[in-house]
Amino acid sequence: MASSKRPEHQAPPEIFYNETEAQKYSQNSRMMDIQVQMSERAVELLALPEDEPCLLLDIGCGSGLSGSVLEEQGHTWVGVDISSAMLNVAQEREVEGDLLLGDMGQGVPFRPGCFDGAISISALQWLCNADRQTHNPAKRLHKFFSSLYASLSRTARAVFQFYPENSDQVELITSQAMKSGFYGGLVVDFPNSTKAKKFFLVLMTGGMVALPKALGTEASDNSVNYTSKRELGKKSRGKPVKNSREWILEKKERRRRQGKNVRDDNKYTARKRSGRF
Repeated sequence: MASSKRPEHQAPPEIFYNETEAQKYSQNSRMMDIQVQMSERAVELLALPEDEPCLLLDIGCGSGLSGSVLEEQGHTWVGVDISSAMLNVAQEREVEGDLLLGDMGQGVPFRPGCFDGAISISALQWLCNADRQTHNPAKRLHKFFSSLYASLSRTARAVFQFYPENSDQVELITSQAMKSGFYGGLVVDFPNSTKAKKFFLVLMTGGMVALPKALGTEASDNSVNYTSKRELGKKSRGKPVKNSREWILEKKERRRRQGKNVRDDNKYTARKRSGRF
């Protein structure tokens, strides 16, 4: 996403998400489908107890699409958002969750240990922006994460789907989360696909548990970690000759890692044709 096109660079969230923008989240079917899919994945990463209703916090709940996913899975939820226009749409949709107007950069105002988990869809990156002279992104992130940590039970998780602008933002966000008591890290689904790639920050409050496995990273037994392969490529002196067997096999393997359908390799792969019918 180009820097100039990023919503957080155009206006503060309470202004950007006006009535016109908010209506898209109740009328644009593609946008709604994407929000629902990301919400379902976030709930999966929460690893909640099966068949046990939980009280969950939805941070940046917007029009209540993510909250509806929580409802469908039998959970009770409370939503917080800074945009009154988005919350109005949520009320029009008659969502079951309780709604609260608030700025997450000022912390979440709930009693200690009351939530069994928290999710947030496409909201966290807004805290990296200083929309006012008094805003300090690092301090606002720390305030938010500290208050969130306090409001969660000691076995709870918080899962954030977000759009980092660069690696510095990832470092800023994760460092403030760890300072606030959380541990965990990034889960990047479909890391080799430009369109399907999604970042999830999975934070935990207690117990040493490994991070969940990312989607789209097991395309084949011979798949190689993307970062490692890129670093390996920097060290190599040359690349395979274009249209050679090695070049074609490498291209096919890359498409497999991106989750695309690719024909199996065989002895005829990349073999030159005679030109006769």
